[in-house]
Amino acid sequence: MRPPLIRPYLTTLSLTPENQETPINFIDGGHVDNQLFYRRNHFSYPGMTNVNNWFLVNGLVANPRWFSLQDLRGMPSKTFNVVLECAGNKRSLFEPKTPGEQWGKGAISQGYWKGVPLRVLLEQAGVMGNAKEIVVQGHDFGKRTDTDSLHSFTRSLPIEKACHPDTIVAYEYNGEPLPLKHGSPLRLIVPQWYAMASIKWLRQIRVIDFSYEGPFHSTDYVYYPNKENDEGAYPVTTMNVNATIQQPLDMDVKNTGKHMIKGIAWSGEGQIIKVEISTDGGRTWAEADLIKESDVGYGWTNWVYEWHAAEKGEFMILAKATDSQNRTQPAEPFWNRKGYGYNAIEIITVKIE
Repeated sequence: MRPPLIRPYLTTLSLTPENQETPINFIDGGHVDNQLFYRRNHFSYPGMTNVNNWFLVNGLVANPRWFSLQDLRGMPSKTFNVVLECAGNKRSLFEPKTPGEQWGKGAISQGYWKGVPLRVLLEQAGVMGNAKEIVVQGHDFGKRTDTDSLHSFTRSLPIEKACHPDTIVAYEYNGEPLPLKHGSPLRLIVPQWYAMASIKWLRQIRVIDFSYEGPFHSTDYVYYPNKENDEGAYPVTTMNVNATIQQPLDMDVKNTGKHMIKGIAWSGEGQIIKVEISTDGGRTWAEADLIKESDVGYGWTNWVYEWHAAEKGEFMILAKATDSQNRTQPAEPFWNRKGYGYNAIEIITVKIE
């Protein structure tokens, strides 16, 4: 009799709204099944009866238009492997601690998104020459902790990023229609930016000629370098270069002998070109083997390093990634008041017996 198949599960941080981590240590391959894709919400899920199969493009356009799911399915499409990372991924690792969902290392997932370039839809609506930003509104809404007013999840994108050929309005994930919990029927996918830009449950896209100042754009998702004031603040946009050790786990106990250290690395600029591993606390470094996929797209890079553990004791294992823009993970994270963009060198401890 075969033993029962054991599967990983999401790790729950909160239920209302639902925020759950991907079991990133147990993810293999180039994509994450939608059941294990991390969930980040500010409000409760919009009900299916409240989510339309169409959205409106208006504002500074010659021809305001509704676009339906059926319209998009009839247009030329693109499919990309895209990693989405919550800006708060690894927030729990900051010292001193910062408020907010205390994400570990699993607020990140990736898979194949299919949709129509947003640029095509904006061109059909006839964007005017003085356009500066697009304001994207989702169907999810509720009260924030800092106000009694109702707010929808709404953010803006610079017109240049909105018109990037690989910014798409997606309607499929891994070859299947988008699940409700991941933005069905239509969502934005903005490669290389933190996932707050990839707004779910599209309701409206408004073209404007000024800088949008909504609370999810000018209050949240902003780097505040100082604890006591807002001096030096700037917006969260492109993902930092980063790496995670998937195996072994932190504080694992292993026998002497050969062990495979494996993980993932990703970046919001270019491609990962190098991952370095240290098994002696950072005194010496060696390069891991990068596992190149045939279609890298905007996904992460898998890597592996063979470690010969000949002696007993506790070993501090470090991993740091470098991308094609020569960005390398720092020894210390850039501390900021809301805990965004953690990307310090990855560190775990393993005991060899």
